[in-house]
Amino acid sequence: MDYQPNPNHLVKELVDVSGYDYEIHGLFVNPVYIVKRPSITINEEEEEKEIEDIIAEGMQPNTANKFTKNTYIFDTKLNNLKAFCYRHIKKYVDDLIQPSNHYLEFYITQSWINVTKPGGHHPKHIHPNSIISGVYYYKMEESDGIAFYDPNWKIKQAIRIEPVKGSPLGGISMSIRADAHQLFLFPSWMEHGVHPNPQATTDRISISFNVFVKGDLVEDRASLGALLLQ
Repeated sequence: MDYQPNPNHLVKELVDVSGYDYEIHGLFVNPVYIVKRPSITINEEEEEKEIEDIIAEGMQPNTANKFTKNTYIFDTKLNNLKAFCYRHIKKYVDDLIQPSNHYLEFYITQSWINVTKPGGHHPKHIHPNSIISGVYYYKMEESDGIAFYDPNWKIKQAIRIEPVKGSPLGGISMSIRADAHQLFLFPSWMEHGVHPNPQATTDRISISFNVFVKGDLVEDRASLGALLLQ
C-alpha cells in the first residue's frame, strides 16, 4: 500500500512554530541598484535633441528591437546624464563591491540607445567584457519594466516543485516596473531582458552602458591572482 501522509499532522507540524526562534537568511544576494533622476536637473529640450541626433545617425537591428550604430554616445553627447550615471556608479562600487584598493578607476566603456517599437521585446542576455551594466529609461509606457533572471535557475530546474505564485524561491525571473528617468545598475553577468508589452502604443527608448575598471585588482602584486589593468 502506498504511504499516505496524514494532512492534519503535516499542517500541525508546519504551522505550529510558536515558541521557536528561527531566522531566514538571503545568501549571495544579486544586487540591482535603482535611482530616479531628479527632474530639476534635466534639460528635457537639450537631451531630446541630442537623442534624436544620435538615432538619426543610424540604427542597427537586434532580435526584436534596434540600437544605435554609435555605441560610444557618452564620449561626445549627453554630458549631464553621463555625470549622473558616474555619481551612482561610484555609489554602487562603494556600497556593493567595496574594493580594498580605493584607487581603482571604474569607467564607462560602451554606451548606446535602444529603441523598442510597440509589441517588441528584448530577449534575456548578459553584457560580456563588462563588470557593471546600466540601463537608463528615457521614454516608456507606465506599464513597462525590466526582467531579471535567477543565475541559478538551471540548477534549480533539476528538481522543481511547482510553487504558488509569488513564492520567494519559486520563480526563475522577476520583473521590476520601471519609470522614465530611472537608472538601473547591476552586475553585467546577470541575465536580463524586456518582455513584450501588449499595452504599449509608443516607442520605448532606453540608454544602456557598460563599466570596466583600471588599476590593481589585488593590492599585493606578489600574490597569486594579482592583475593590473591599465
